[in-house]
Amino acid sequence: MQFWYSRSWIAWLLCPFSLLFWLITTVRRALFRLNLLKSYRASIPVVIVGNLSVGGNGKTPAVIWLVQELTKCGLNVGVISRGYGSKAKNYPLLITPTSDPIEAGDEPVLIAARTQAPVCISPNRQQAIECLLQHTKCDVIISDDGLQHYKLQRDFELVIMDAKRGLGNGFLLPAGPLRELPSRLKNVDIIITNGSENQYSDAVMTLKPQYAVNLVTKAQRPLNEFSQATAIAGIGNPPRFFTMLQQHGIQLMETQAFQDHQSFSPELFAKFDKNRPLLMTEKDAVKCMTFAEEHWWYVPVTTEIQGEKAQQFIQKIVQKCGQKM
Repeated sequence: MQFWYSRSWIAWLLCPFSLLFWLITTVRRALFRLNLLKSYRASIPVVIVGNLSVGGNGKTPAVIWLVQELTKCGLNVGVISRGYGSKAKNYPLLITPTSDPIEAGDEPVLIAARTQAPVCISPNRQQAIECLLQHTKCDVIISDDGLQHYKLQRDFELVIMDAKRGLGNGFLLPAGPLRELPSRLKNVDIIITNGSENQYSDAVMTLKPQYAVNLVTKAQRPLNEFSQATAIAGIGNPPRFFTMLQQHGIQLMETQAFQDHQSFSPELFAKFDKNRPLLMTEKDAVKCMTFAEEHWWYVPVTTEIQGEKAQQFIQKIVQKCGQKM
């Protein structure tokens, strides 16, 4: 929604609905705080990785980074997710790197593949945690999203924010992109901005691509060997992916932005030039493996998070887990 990033007349027109949204969410959070609505406390620490605004902030790379960093510290990490877009017949569902992304959702499969950590999806986060605790050994749970899911008690909160878009026009849904007011940021443990530093940054996340991987042959090819390409992206912020490719010297002859969590089929790719490489995100690739063509490549990224507060955050989690052991 373009008007989410300016205070246009459309945004002002929708402000009464944002006021209603604020009232409902504020009352609901107060009811949880007063224990008038029941919440769930897991037997091990829970870390929420979420955002204040809707869509395309870089949450999945942040989850992958956090799992990898905590694993390096010797912790057994489990991940829960609502599994947005999944079509499983039964929940909770344990995810592996080879799970069907249509059944499991694209992001949970990607997280499982990149981290090798146990992942469980369910709209009921309590069920997902208890499933992990029953079937795997976990010292800490990372919740992929759920900052506003106050039914789940948490020990730590990490907010990821797109540095360029920030908090948009500062309005709540539907007049703006925010799920909660900016003042909510005062209560989280760390704010990581994606791409660069802004006024809210405790640490900065950068996504660094080095090569592309062929979906059919699994061959790797340096990005600087691609002079021209077609690019597609079904993520929260497709222009970020296209810009990243252009910054690596690739001339994009055609681009196609799909909706986030797009379900792909061969027919969607029929119009693209088969004589030109087609580049996509790793998140999109997990849904295209079964019908991929030899000129299709995905671009994995390495997540780097700079800042002393990021390492302090990791150590706080490790210390908390040590107290529970």
